[in-house]
Amino acid sequence: MRLLWVLLAGLLSACTLTLQGLTLSYRLDLTPALLRFEPDRGPGATYFVGEEIRFLLTLDRPGWVSLVVVDPDGRTYELDRFYLERGTHLLPRGAYRYRLVPPRGLHRVRAVYTEAPPPARVRLEGVYTDWDAGLRVYLEASGSRGYGVAETHFYLY
Repeated sequence: MRLLWVLLAGLLSACTLTLQGLTLSYRLDLTPALLRFEPDRGPGATYFVGEEIRFLLTLDRPGWVSLVVVDPDGRTYELDRFYLERGTHLLPRGAYRYRLVPPRGLHRVRAVYTEAPPPARVRLEGVYTDWDAGLRVYLEASGSRGYGVAETHFYLY
């Protein structure tokens, strides 16, 4: 049964439909935009207050990426937002650094990819009881048809 679904998805991945002079084309892209996302010491690594952290991020195609942290207290905040080309990146870039501050414990970090830039007035911040609802608002504001989310984590002591 899985093989049937894979074959069907393959057949529909690049289809063109022509109706009396009107041509409609669509492409079903099953490749995720975010191929790799992890802290520089690996997922689940341990860091200490005051240390710097970096993230490895690999994109299949260029686009906008927002790094969003969910701290142990449940507070969500946007760490950074930038446009990146296809390929592997070590973040942050340049002289900018991410220095770790309390609270201590498990920190989850999400990379949110969009094809279009999200407006500056829309940010993923606050305490979310429904992450998906907040993400939907963010994606609708960006007007992006393609998006992706990858999550990693680390521990702060």
